[in-house]
Amino acid sequence: MVSSVRVFKKTSANGKVTAYLSRRDFVDHISHTSPVDGVVVVDNEYLKGRKVFARVTVTYRYGREEDEVIGQHFSKELELVKSEVVSAAKQEVSDVVECVMSKLGDDARPFCIHLPAHAPASVTLDPERESSSRKLGVTYELALYVAEHPEESPLRRTAVIFPVRKVQFSPAKSLAQPPVACVSKTFTFPTGKIKLELQLEQDLCFHGQPLETQVTIDNAAKKTVKNLVMQVVQHVEVTMTNTHFSSVVASIETYEGCPIIPNSRYSRTIVLTPLPLRAHGVALEGNSQDEDASLASSTMMSAATALSDILGIIVSYALRLKLNCGSLGGDLSIELPFKLMHGDSTTAKASLQRSQSAVDYNLVIEEYSAMRRGKSLTDELEE
Repeated sequence: MVSSVRVFKKTSANGKVTAYLSRRDFVDHISHTSPVDGVVVVDNEYLKGRKVFARVTVTYRYGREEDEVIGQHFSKELELVKSEVVSAAKQEVSDVVECVMSKLGDDARPFCIHLPAHAPASVTLDPERESSSRKLGVTYELALYVAEHPEESPLRRTAVIFPVRKVQFSPAKSLAQPPVACVSKTFTFPTGKIKLELQLEQDLCFHGQPLETQVTIDNAAKKTVKNLVMQVVQHVEVTMTNTHFSSVVASIETYEGCPIIPNSRYSRTIVLTPLPLRAHGVALEGNSQDEDASLASSTMMSAATALSDILGIIVSYALRLKLNCGSLGGDLSIELPFKLMHGDSTTAKASLQRSQSAVDYNLVIEEYSAMRRGKSLTDELEE
């Protein structure tokens, strides 16, 4: 069986440095983070005894660019990785990189970039209004360039710069018990109690898939529940400014089975699918203009990670259900936290890669500039 793999090519503005990237995503599997690898080719006359370097920087913008005055900046740029790109004889390479090198010849140099632990996930906050300002959030850049000393910074004209991302994928399987939340409301005049229970099949849900929620209501009060409103709420915390946003990213109002009269029981499964929403404060993976930008995944941390060590944007989700008990009875609401993430399919693809030699790949090289906005390149293998 022959698998086709896409590799994206980009050349510096001066035409002297060309890089081939097999994927642009650092995938965080909670226990470890997969590297980004590829190949770089430099014109020998341009090199002139200098060295080739790879550098990853992260920019954390937590305020609007147009609000910056008198040297005050609402962003931080950190250099996370800088390493020299050495010859293939001094390092192990993946099958895809080996395939690319076999087509490019002896001048090709492989690179493999690992992010440090606790690097924040790539998240963009949708702005309040469209402007020329850079979007709030966490963005990464991978630069490949030629320099004499490691302390030199790359010039954009002479470097190949890829926008890359760090995304979180779900664990292999969730070991947590199905989440359940219960709440009740007691009435004095007249006496009685309404009990509400909310349950999901599992605490881990995937982007683009519907949430099936079991709702149970025991109405032992002399009040009538007129209707139900269910919402998926995204909670966002910007750690630098301790700013919090809560946005409704999916909602449904239902009258089915209503009114729920006194001394009756209501049990029903409600289905709701959270989809990307362009609104102020909503956290997305990818820029808000991207056609296939998804909601940001839930922020996952290892047990040894302290919340104070997290730099960036923390995202969490909850299901919220409201019961309308009338003008005198008021509302009864409940929230049930859950995780929203991408499914991890890289394990199966990695085993496919290891079962083949480099010559078994049908290599497809495309210009990076022609890539559709926001399209993820994570481990794309096509049979």
